[in-house]
Amino acid sequence: MKYPQALQNLIDRLAILPSVGQKTAERYAFHLLNQSEERLEALATAIKELKQKTTVCHSCLTISETSPCAICADANRNRSSLCVVENSQDLNAIESTKQFNGLYFVLGGLINTIEDVGPETLNINKLIKRIQAEEIKELILALNFTLEGETTALYLGKILKNRIKITRLAKGLPAGSDLEYADETTLSSALKFRNEIK
Repeated sequence: MKYPQALQNLIDRLAILPSVGQKTAERYAFHLLNQSEERLEALATAIKELKQKTTVCHSCLTISETSPCAICADANRNRSSLCVVENSQDLNAIESTKQFNGLYFVLGGLINTIEDVGPETLNINKLIKRIQAEEIKELILALNFTLEGETTALYLGKILKNRIKITRLAKGLPAGSDLEYADETTLSSALKFRNEIK
């Protein structure tokens, strides 16, 4: 039996989400079908406002309500320390530890030769311009301890090593893990005991 077209359309849209296969999308769609009209309207409004009420900070390139974002606009932040992260989720994970009072920079991904993501695809040129324009003394590489994270850290270390002090989070984080899933204690410890890249 075929599903009604409206239901099938929703299943197809949900199936494009990361880690959502056809069966999971089907479960989500049937769950939504059983929700009240008000709850569905609230969800639709949240999705619609996602693009309307967010922007990218022109300084650190994170997702924000304003540009500059609240962190970049905060005069009390340590402006000599810049923490480089893969994405906004990693920035949020580190910020939630309350152990770092500097500024951030979002790379927008990691070098991945299999997926054809090279350094030119990332925000590396913007990072270099920011380092040149501001009085940054330390660059903290807070990248995942995966093959892609290590490759990106090595690349950044190679092109920036003579310009600035570069440190890396301590390896309290398990290899192959994503920062956004690390607990605050582990992240806090990794940030506190970071190592200089030579």
